[in-house]
Amino acid sequence: MGISRILIANRGEIALRIHRAAHEMGIETVAVHSTADADAMHVRLADHAVCIGPPSATESYLNHAAIISAAEITGADAIHPGYGFLSENAKFADIVEAHDIAWIGPKPEHIRTMGDKVQAKKTAGALGLPLVPGSDGAVSDFDEMRAVAAEIGYPVLAKAASGGGGRGMKVIPSEDQLESLVKQAQNEAKAAFGDDTMYLEKYLGNPRHIEFQVFGDGRGNAIHLGERDCSLQRRHQKVFEEAPSPVITEEDRMRMGGIVADAMAQMSYRGAGTIEFLWENGEFYFIEMNTRLQVEHPVTEAITGMDLVREQIRIADGKDLSVKQEDIRFTGHAIECRINAEDPFTFAPSPGKIEYYHQAGGMHVRVDSGLYAGYTIPPYYDSMIAKLIVYGRTREGCLMRLRRALGEMVIQGVKTSIPLHQELLEQPDVLSGNYTIKWLEEWLAERAENET
Repeated sequence: MGISRILIANRGEIALRIHRAAHEMGIETVAVHSTADADAMHVRLADHAVCIGPPSATESYLNHAAIISAAEITGADAIHPGYGFLSENAKFADIVEAHDIAWIGPKPEHIRTMGDKVQAKKTAGALGLPLVPGSDGAVSDFDEMRAVAAEIGYPVLAKAASGGGGRGMKVIPSEDQLESLVKQAQNEAKAAFGDDTMYLEKYLGNPRHIEFQVFGDGRGNAIHLGERDCSLQRRHQKVFEEAPSPVITEEDRMRMGGIVADAMAQMSYRGAGTIEFLWENGEFYFIEMNTRLQVEHPVTEAITGMDLVREQIRIADGKDLSVKQEDIRFTGHAIECRINAEDPFTFAPSPGKIEYYHQAGGMHVRVDSGLYAGYTIPPYYDSMIAKLIVYGRTREGCLMRLRRALGEMVIQGVKTSIPLHQELLEQPDVLSGNYTIKWLEEWLAERAENET
């Protein structure tokens, strides 16, 4: 009969995004929510809603038993995890499938494999993806680390196998600092992830962050949907994303796209995934794979015309990919600004009540958000409250439209990152596309220094 009712195991704008795609397909939705999210827009719009716990994510959005119970009570036959929370939790995916509920995501074994950075690197290398020079796997003692570092050359990067968000990572400039910095990284990793397993790789001086969107049907067919440039980052968190990248040629796009699609076909990968690379001096280096939908998926939708959430649901329902590689056309340019409830320059969180909200609009302007006037942003979760996505026939036209849309968007009652984006659009390097993963932090440091 196919999927008829989806439980959305998430909150905020992504829960609303999934709800909308499901409803356009004639599929009912179930919203699960904490007590703090009882008034959230996705809860108001869903066909069914179940409170699964108190504000703490561990007792609500990360509570396996509560979510499965909600699915069984409401008769949901599929679960979509969105991004974050349980989206890359292989154990939860196993539990969902064991309850004969469709998991709208990759196969649990692929989540498990690509979620371990050491195993992911080995798998990527075996699939033909270019790797950053480094250790073959985990390095356990300092003599081995010194040997690996000497072979690949300083500076090197020590990374936690289970790391993320920049935690458990240290740049080691020389051998005399190796032991102390690795110990710091291990302590960070142990505290954050309960695992201090480390590996080493060559530290790239000033790369860009380029990622490729992939889709597979789980039966050996896979496609790519081009690249996104996510180099404007602060503390390894993306701030501004665009597609296509200002520095990638059509030739490189098709070459690397072919490589990543072939890798996914070899894996028999199922659903949406993103393969992330560092790019420097014309060379790509695999860093990790996210086995889920990305926050920045709308820019890919804008330049390809594909609904990625709809495609995820179709694949989970056992259907074939809706397009072949040769059907995909990349047209125009799209940019996404992440809008957070925080001070635009100190980045201090700013939860609170929305007193007034006016959404930007006009041709080729999209806002993904659950905000409304009177809504209270809770202090318990990620600070992202909206995504502003604009499309233009050219990058220049896209930037002009983005400037106009940012000026139109009004969110009163809390501080937001809108002023940061407006200042970024005044910077020559951003306008020309001449930036790397270090650019934003260096610019912010220089800006702060000038203000003191």
